Amino acid sequence: MIDVAIIGAGPAGLSAGLYASRMGLKTNIYEKLNPGGQIVLSSEIENYPGVCGENMSGIDLMSCWPEQVKKFGAIIENKEVESISKNEDGSFTIFFADSSIKAISVIVATGSHPRKAGFENENEFIGKGISTCAVCDGFFYRNKEVAVVGGGNTALEEALYLSKIVSKVYLIHRRDTFRAAPNTIKRVESTNNIELILNSNVKKVYGTQFVEGIIVNQENQEVDLKVDGVFVFVGNDRNNGILKDKNQEFICNVNSQGEVLVDIQMKTSIDGLYAVGDIRVSSPKQVISSAGDGAVAALEVVKYVDKFKVNN
Repeated sequence: MIDVAIIGAGPAGLSAGLYASRMGLKTNIYEKLNPGGQIVLSSEIENYPGVCGENMSGIDLMSCWPEQVKKFGAIIENKEVESISKNEDGSFTIFFADSSIKAISVIVATGSHPRKAGFENENEFIGKGISTCAVCDGFFYRNKEVAVVGGGNTALEEALYLSKIVSKVYLIHRRDTFRAAPNTIKRVESTNNIELILNSNVKKVYGTQFVEGIIVNQENQEVDLKVDGVFVFVGNDRNNGILKDKNQEFICNVNSQGEVLVDIQMKTSIDGLYAVGDIRVSSPKQVISSAGDGAVAALEVVKYVDKFKVNN
């Protein structure tokens, strides 16, 4: 039995692994994709303390974190966790597709995934002109026209990234103001090949094999925009599936949005189970706060594991 199982290897999970392993806990981190989390998809990082150089990408920021964690003995495995259950002795069992492992404590750092905008034909054109990652797919649209849907920091930052590659970016937002950092808004407004389409929403996307255009509802009028790509950044949904039992009931308390309820120490309603990063309630969804969550949870886990071993 290991001391702590950490599920997810983004900033929260890796920080938790760093603190837990450095303080002597037998620590396993499980990640179904590559370590780093969603931040590796970001084209530019300018608000992480200590990152002072220009053009630092999310991949650049996260590149050394896994090796730093492993240095203190943590094990990072490329495995997908299917579910978690609490045992009679107070420990946990973590289930994979073909195996399982017992742990005294669990830190869930599974993050979130991009939300769909909900316009007509969205599902049909995902991967055929609709994307949620400008860094991944932007080069396909060099010198072409694209649309970006959304009004938060991510949407504006990715619009700026795309503006350096494509000929024109239509930035479509349902309100007349953005929910982004003032400096980012200013840069978007001063970029010549970004056109703002406000108080609007995408009705549908159309094309044959690939996207050829979108219909936008703009102040009660339909506008047909001929674009080759549509990048959707309208928020994220929590990756909370592993916290459901066989009856699809949550094993710990969550709110109506599926965010895990935690206290200031990142404790859930289940002793020994912690939730950190984007999956927990009121998360600011910033790398620095996720990293802080991981550190806080790991420090609490050290105390929890010590107490568990004394009583068992």
